[in-house]
Amino acid sequence: MASQVKIETNPFLEGAYAPVANELTVDSLRVTGTLPAALDGLYVRIGPNPATPPDPRFYHWFAGDGMVHGVRLQGGKALWYRNRFVRSHRVSAALGEAAAPGPRDERSDTVNTNIIGHAGKLLALVEAGGFPVELDSLLGTVAHSNLDGTLQLGGFSAHPHRDPDSGELHAICYNGGNRAFIRHVVVGSDGRVRRELPVPVTDGPMIHDCALTARFVIILDLPVTFSMPAARAGVGFPYCWNKDHPARVGLLPREGSADEIIWCDVEPAQVFHPCNAYDLPDGRVVIDVAAHDRIFDNDHPTGPEDSVLTFERWTCDPATRRVERRVIDTTPQEFPRFDERLTGKPYRYAYAVTLAGDPSGSPSGVIRHDLETGGRTVHHFDDGRVPGEFVFVQRAADAAEDDGWLMGYVVDPQADTTDLVVLDAHDLAAPAIARVALPQRVPLGFHGNWIATV
Repeated sequence: MASQVKIETNPFLEGAYAPVANELTVDSLRVTGTLPAALDGLYVRIGPNPATPPDPRFYHWFAGDGMVHGVRLQGGKALWYRNRFVRSHRVSAALGEAAAPGPRDERSDTVNTNIIGHAGKLLALVEAGGFPVELDSLLGTVAHSNLDGTLQLGGFSAHPHRDPDSGELHAICYNGGNRAFIRHVVVGSDGRVRRELPVPVTDGPMIHDCALTARFVIILDLPVTFSMPAARAGVGFPYCWNKDHPARVGLLPREGSADEIIWCDVEPAQVFHPCNAYDLPDGRVVIDVAAHDRIFDNDHPTGPEDSVLTFERWTCDPATRRVERRVIDTTPQEFPRFDERLTGKPYRYAYAVTLAGDPSGSPSGVIRHDLETGGRTVHHFDDGRVPGEFVFVQRAADAAEDDGWLMGYVVDPQADTTDLVVLDAHDLAAPAIARVALPQRVPLGFHGNWIATV
């Protein structure tokens, strides 16, 4: 009798997540509908895409080689699509190229999580100690960067937040190799670090994102922390649920010291992505979040179905040092976004990708919350199509909060294709304004942004 061989599988290497091999440049893309003429810029998104086949037993989605996918829009046309690997040492070796210049984190130089425009540069970002990577306008790797030598105590963050008034970026940065402190880093509008404040912590928490108000930078010190057993086992991203790590939210005065942080206790949960935050007149602080009840728990599977996920409003009270949690919507949803002109200020509308309606847990639509009335509107994608993160783009600099578009990539797993889809943010349930057909499937990935031409 022939012996049976167990075939190892990994859901993040299959289906809509499966990596693509080719770097393409394709001009004059087909558009269905009408692209708004006001959209002049680049929609770009990054995500994990292994350049060589990884061992599926140990592959972690967060650790895959970075690949950038961009579409250039101008004058109602989709001028081009390009996708490029971010050149780490591993990617350059796989492609037979010389290494890209610039400083690296000695443990890993993979950059795969977010991409922003700042100080006239296009920057690919990652957390856990990795340095930014500067890209050119055609998405090629220019260099790994420590921001002109001003980023001195470690790498950067996947999620800096721009103050709309000063133009500065605020970020909370952590490093798997130095787990005794995190850092508040402020990057000026000139692209150079002007503040790098160490903040003592325990257990090496994973702090994927932060938030900003007029008074505070909000630190989310929650129960996913560095796991030495996972690291020793070869897990690509060795962070796990730690039931013994106290969950707390830190209110750091923007220019304050670590001793001035107001730590507020919160019931255990993990937040990868807050939406927006702001100060209340009575001194309390509001932060809206996508909250996982727990995730990366060794006691049960760590797939997308292993946590209860809700959209919540957390109100932090500096007087009692407690956080009140209120559920806004029980529909599972992630990647919350808003009109970033209102970063740190009261706002009305939030947008997120829903995770309901598909037995696999894959997203099925985009939701719009009216936080003033409690109303909600959903744009559903039929035929099993799966959206990634959608971003808000205002119609004009002085447009009203909800006057603009939502855009993002939508994968059709059956046809193995992807469209860039543009929706009317104010009339979200309406059919898409435009769909741009891309020349290959874009694997489900992480974050992106609209980089307007200036």
